[in-house]
Amino acid sequence: MSKYNLDNQYKAVVIGGSAGSFQVINKILNGLPPDFELPIIMCLHRLKHVRHGFVEALNIKSNTAIEEPNDKDPVKKGKIYLAPSNYHLCLELGNAFSLSTEEMVNNSRPSIDITLETASYVYKNKLIGILLSGANRDGALGMKRIKDRGGLTIVQEPTECMIDTMPAAALKVTHIDYVLTGQQILELLLELHKKYKV
Repeated sequence: MSKYNLDNQYKAVVIGGSAGSFQVINKILNGLPPDFELPIIMCLHRLKHVRHGFVEALNIKSNTAIEEPNDKDPVKKGKIYLAPSNYHLCLELGNAFSLSTEEMVNNSRPSIDITLETASYVYKNKLIGILLSGANRDGALGMKRIKDRGGLTIVQEPTECMIDTMPAAALKVTHIDYVLTGQQILELLLELHKKYKV
């Protein structure tokens, strides 16, 4: 019997994280099979002047190559995407990305709130939102938008986080479906994978 309610026909997974999230992201990417069905869209805070090294470091552990999308690229099944350094990553109707250099939000560009909010507008109740360790409140309102539109919301267990500000902020602004450790987040995604492979 499943511990998680995964009855919806989900179409995408969006993950936000900042300080302290690199380790748990690596655990998730390393644990997912290369044929994981849904696109995974990651918005992670990173140093804007460091253009190289971050994607390469994530790719070492990932079983699927991680791409930084270009403006107007389509979102494809089975792909893992990462918001490029110093760009807001948005989702557009028609299932495509758009990039923006508009002002920082929550002192961040890319802003997790923008990625989560635009993804929730496109995917509505077919979206899974995951928010990991981080040092500011970016992502909290984005998680509320996902919840308001019927999506599934997950935050990393605050006691496991290196810095718990980000998941704690989300827990204050909306009802979160699951508060899970990094290992449990991976287990939920693997359960989802089995369901799609039946």
